[in-house]
Amino acid sequence: MIDRHVVSAGAASLAGEYVISTARPKDIVLLPAIELAAAKLLVGHAPPAVLAETTSPEDHARAQRRGLLWVALADDAPVGFAHVDVIEAGSAHLEELDVHPDHARRRLGTRLVMAVCAWAASEGLESVTLSTFRDVPWNMPFYARLGFEIVSPDQLTPALRAKAEGEIARGLDPAKRVTMRRYSGERRDA
Repeated sequence: MIDRHVVSAGAASLAGEYVISTARPKDIVLLPAIELAAAKLLVGHAPPAVLAETTSPEDHARAQRRGLLWVALADDAPVGFAHVDVIEAGSAHLEELDVHPDHARRRLGTRLVMAVCAWAASEGLESVTLSTFRDVPWNMPFYARLGFEIVSPDQLTPALRAKAEGEIARGLDPAKRVTMRRYSGERRDA
């Protein structure tokens, strides 16, 4: 799936355009550098050990083979990515969204998230979920502007609860985290 809408990258890209596409095998090796560069923006919000983590190449390769990894390309090289997993029936979970700070403020995060949401809807999935930092200005408010809503702790599914528990085990403060959901179509209340 290629996003045919490109945006001007100015001096950051020789070709002057960004393209959102599903990831290619050759992109995987370049993603850890993007993760680490983006993590620097979260110093003071997450433990240093978490900020030094990257997704394993095997996890990225598995997601790429399943069509669950999107990249923002500048001059045919990734400068951002969205990594998704389907952790429960009817919902995709946005595991990771990173844009290299050198390419920030060009709506690449928005375009990656919207590509994920469009894919989820096309697959008949009811929603996209994620967890993010509650108090970081470019996290929870960013997702809220894209239509994500907070999922209250008592509404967490077992899969989302397991994700939250995994974050706690890695050292993330649950008081600083929030789970959010964006419905693909009209909201369905249970």
